[in-house]
Amino acid sequence: MLPRQVKSLSFSSEFFNPLMSVNLSDPMQPMQILDSKTSGISPGLETGSFLSIKNVSKVYSTPRGPYTVLDGVDLEIAEGEFTCLIGHSGCGKTTLLNMVSGFATPTAGEVRVGDRLITQPGRDRMVVFQNYCLLPWKTAYENVDLAVKAAFPDKPKAERAAQVWEHLEMVGLTEAAQKHPAHLSGGMKQRVAIARALSIRPEVLIMDEPFGALDAITKEELQEELLKIWQDHRCTVLMITHDNDEALFLADRIVMMTNGPAAKIGEIMNIPFHRPRNRTQVMEDPRYYELRNHALDYLFRRYAHDDDE
Repeated sequence: MLPRQVKSLSFSSEFFNPLMSVNLSDPMQPMQILDSKTSGISPGLETGSFLSIKNVSKVYSTPRGPYTVLDGVDLEIAEGEFTCLIGHSGCGKTTLLNMVSGFATPTAGEVRVGDRLITQPGRDRMVVFQNYCLLPWKTAYENVDLAVKAAFPDKPKAERAAQVWEHLEMVGLTEAAQKHPAHLSGGMKQRVAIARALSIRPEVLIMDEPFGALDAITKEELQEELLKIWQDHRCTVLMITHDNDEALFLADRIVMMTNGPAAKIGEIMNIPFHRPRNRTQVMEDPRYYELRNHALDYLFRRYAHDDDE
C-alpha cells in the first residue's frame, strides 16, 4: 500500500552505510538501524524482556533430508511492546509465530513468556489469523462467547455475556452481533476475530498478517482501531505483515528476517514516532521516508528473491 503523499525513494549506498553515526532524537539525523543483537526500545516503552526467543531453530524432516526453516533466532520483546515481523515468503515468520503460540515446538532453543516455557497453546497467548477462522454456523456473538466460555468455564453466564458484549462494543460490532459470518464484510469478520482474541484477555496477541486480505481503506480503518485497542489494553503484540507502511505506523520495532532456508533475524529497526500516533503526522515526518526506504532496500535489494532460485 502506497502512502497518500508520495515522495521519491532513494537507495543510495552511501545513505545506507551501516557504520554511519545516527541519532533518532534529532529529526535532521538519519534513522537508527539495529543489528540482530540489539534490543532498542521506542520512546516511552518499558525496558526488560517479557517474551523471550532464545537461539531458536526449526528443522523439518523431508524425503530429501533435514530442512532448516529457522536457524538461531534470538529476540527479546518487552511487555506491552508492539513488534512487527517482515520478510519474504518462506523466511519462517509464520513458523516463528507458531512456536510462540505453542502450535509448534523448536528443534533447538526455547520460547518463554515471563518465566514460563512455551510447550503448547495457552490462553495467555491468542492468535488472529488472516482468514478469520470464524465458525460459519455461529453468530458474531456466539463466536466470541465460545472463546470466553472455553477460557473461563466457571464464569457465570451473565458475567460471560457482559464480557462478550464489552469486546464486541470495543470493535464496533454490537449491532451486528446476531449476524453470521456469511452476512459480514471482510473487515467485520476480522473485527470479530480481534474481539474473540482479546475477550480472553491474553498477555500476548499474535497476529499473522491479519489485514492482508482487506482493501486499502478497510485496512487503514482497522489499523487505527487496533492501535486504539492496544493503547487501552497494552498487551504484547507480535504481528506478521508484508506491508512496510503498516509496520511503520503500528510497531515499536520492526524485525526484518533474512531469506530462507535457515532464516534468521537480519536487522531490527527502532521506530521513533511517539504515541498516540496520527497517520498524517507520522507520514509527514522526514524520518518516516528514511525508515521506509531502508526497509524497501533491505527487502528488494539486499534480500531480493533470485528468480533463478
